[in-house]
Amino acid sequence: MAERDVDWYEGKLAVVTGGGSGMGRELVRQLAARGCSVAACDWNDDAVAESAAKAQAGAPDGVLVSGHACDVSEEAQVLQFRDELQRQHAADHVDLVFSNAGIGGGSSFVTSSREEWERTFAVDWWGVYYCARTFLPLLIPSGDGVLINTSSVNGFWASLGPKMPNSAYATAKFAVKGFTEGLIEDLRTNAPQVRAVVVMPGHVGTDIIANTRRAHGMSEPGQLEARIETGFRERAPLTAAEAATIILDGVQSGTWRILVGRDAEALDAAVRANPEGAYSYAKLATAAVTRSVERGAARLVRRLFEYR
Repeated sequence: MAERDVDWYEGKLAVVTGGGSGMGRELVRQLAARGCSVAACDWNDDAVAESAAKAQAGAPDGVLVSGHACDVSEEAQVLQFRDELQRQHAADHVDLVFSNAGIGGGSSFVTSSREEWERTFAVDWWGVYYCARTFLPLLIPSGDGVLINTSSVNGFWASLGPKMPNSAYATAKFAVKGFTEGLIEDLRTNAPQVRAVVVMPGHVGTDIIANTRRAHGMSEPGQLEARIETGFRERAPLTAAEAATIILDGVQSGTWRILVGRDAEALDAAVRANPEGAYSYAKLATAAVTRSVERGAARLVRRLFEYR
């Protein structure tokens, strides 16, 4: 009888932040299905409990999936999450850390409230920083640890298009990208048992707009806002499941830079080709067509603008 192929993720232990919905939930589900135990956290404890239960139901024997309430912008809560993880999984190390949690908001440094701007920045940047500080000491003893930080296309392009600033989110995502790239040589020199990966998704069908509203304590949406939230998810070029698969395949391949979606690839190519024209949107769309290997790239770039 032929031996069964062992999945690269099998037998590992992964941490996933923002595991209550979207890409985070799909990462939890797919990791568990591939034989990887997972400790998932989210500020929404009901959502992450549901993610963990569904992932556990689809996991092979020997896999443990746990859900934890944690606001990653609060270091004390991240440390508590670590302690709970170690107790429940009887773990002295972890193998993978997916810092995936994120929200929007604070679009304008000029007109948005300082509270909203700093709340967004805290989740999207300090959450990544606190998780790296907290879990790096547990990744090192893995011997083959991977720290995966989710940035965004807004980590190399700080706008959503004409009259759509995205100040707090873009600032945080630039920080995540720079931090992760800065870790490449740092880890290579000082902790070669761990490698760093930066993930830059384009438009993925998630509930980030609804989650942003809830995270900032905003009221329930009206009819128009509800259609925007639904449209963002349903009109996306990629589903959360497809995005999670791209991320997991990229991590396994050993790359340090994962662009998620053809729109992300097109924007990356366009900005690199003409950085001076990155905020001249007509030029950017034209460059996306001429520089991208994918046909129809301009249409995909425009989709980034359409749902807002």
